[in-house]
Amino acid sequence: MTVQTTDVLVIGSGFGGAIPAYYLAAGGARVTVLERGPRAAAADFTHSMRLGTYNKIVDVIQGDGVSVVAGNCVGGGSVVYFAASLRAPSFVFERHGSLGRRLWPAALTRAALDPWYDRVEEALPVTRTDWPDVSYAGGVLAAACRRAGHTCNPVPVAVDTSACTNCNWMLSGCRFDAKRSLLLNYLPAAEAHGADIRPLHEVQTVTPSPLSGHRYAVGYTVLDPDDYSCTSEAGVIHARVVVLAAGAVGTPVILQRSALLLGGIPAAVGRYFSGNGDRVSVADIVEDKARSLLGLSRPDGSAYQGLPVGRPITAATYDHLDPTAPEYSRFTLQQIYFPPLTNLLAQAAGSPAWFGVEKRNMRARWRSWLTLLAMTEDDNEGTFGVVPLTGGFTRLAPGLGQGTMTYRPTSRTRRAWDRADTALRDILEKDGLSRVRPWSEDVADTVTAHPLGSARIGDDPATSALTDGHELRGHSGLFVTDGAAVPTSLTVNPSLTIAALAERAVATIVTRAADTGVALRRDVPLPGR
Repeated sequence: MTVQTTDVLVIGSGFGGAIPAYYLAAGGARVTVLERGPRAAAADFTHSMRLGTYNKIVDVIQGDGVSVVAGNCVGGGSVVYFAASLRAPSFVFERHGSLGRRLWPAALTRAALDPWYDRVEEALPVTRTDWPDVSYAGGVLAAACRRAGHTCNPVPVAVDTSACTNCNWMLSGCRFDAKRSLLLNYLPAAEAHGADIRPLHEVQTVTPSPLSGHRYAVGYTVLDPDDYSCTSEAGVIHARVVVLAAGAVGTPVILQRSALLLGGIPAAVGRYFSGNGDRVSVADIVEDKARSLLGLSRPDGSAYQGLPVGRPITAATYDHLDPTAPEYSRFTLQQIYFPPLTNLLAQAAGSPAWFGVEKRNMRARWRSWLTLLAMTEDDNEGTFGVVPLTGGFTRLAPGLGQGTMTYRPTSRTRRAWDRADTALRDILEKDGLSRVRPWSEDVADTVTAHPLGSARIGDDPATSALTDGHELRGHSGLFVTDGAAVPTSLTVNPSLTIAALAERAVATIVTRAADTGVALRRDVPLPGR
């Protein structure tokens, strides 16, 4: 077994891990980053759905009542996400949820987080798009919104639109380095300052360290690059400070497995899991109606048939984000595209909703679909159960795992989904333009790519695992900076908020590292500056 030491050990290399790794390394600390997935660059990303390609860097983790899509590579979710980069509305920070009191720390408001949003938007950077950047599908949503009396806007994205080819393979990583993933900013900047990033290293436990000056000993296994269910060696790294950023599915499991040796962990670890209130629907557009109602036509004679044309996310309506409206009634409706692999989730008429002749006929019209994502206010009702033997979940096959999450949507969450469904129908079924069909829960339960809240920040020790500085309660120098720390669903895509919170947490992490004798600069500029 390998035994080593470092100043700061970061577990995970997505937004929550890459940002602290950069600042600590640039400040002068010895930084080691352990990433469960492989390392890949632009030339490695394929335009293919063949097994052995995308499923090497994307995992679908199925729990009880929920399925999570997550990145599994150096750069984490930033490599496979669709780069929509939106700030959470102000009302989100004031949410009370079912507890009846404010869930976010008192120190955190939208205004308080804005300076950190600014930094992330500059570092990635984020592009403000305009209508020429919007896809065919986004244009259909915009035209339908206008006809129904709603506004619709281009979505800001972490994409260099001048380099983007609109190939629509963002889920498989960007071959053109147009998507500004963490592979292009924070991570190379961290490595330039000496950070050691180790792919295929899966952390199993975090325990107290017996070495003087080191707080924690992190146990890991090294995964076989051809079969992640096999391990080739094991090791321990002793660290002065540990930053957990293994994702909202992985982080709570590592803490649960480590609980006994740590002398206990907060009761809120593994509770309050949220899928960001995600709700996916398919609008089956009637081509003749697209022509007559929206005035659309294409050079090939079709009116629409443009589902796969252009980037996955380009347009959204924010008309249902009224801050004065009651909780569970606010949401964003966003045009989105998923690979054909997910087409079985679109509901056909009749029963069964996902199989049979009706489904076959509906599937034949897939180019005329418009896929929509509603991001609503859910109830943080997910919990984590019995810890698997290793890793964050039990691996069933490449790209597929069995998680320990249980998610039973409450009546409040279902009411929020129902309101989003009604709003979608008001826009897209007006005068027979389409038939809206929410994704079936019969096959994969609730599906989300935005897991949050499983070890969240807050002021109340009974309902939050972390202080507002992201430190695990009762465990000095052990931090959580990924989506697990986000207290509630956000009604928008969460990556920018996760990144802004990680930027904000760096000051406290630096202070803890300095407490152990690590000499650090505090005036570190943005990466690349």
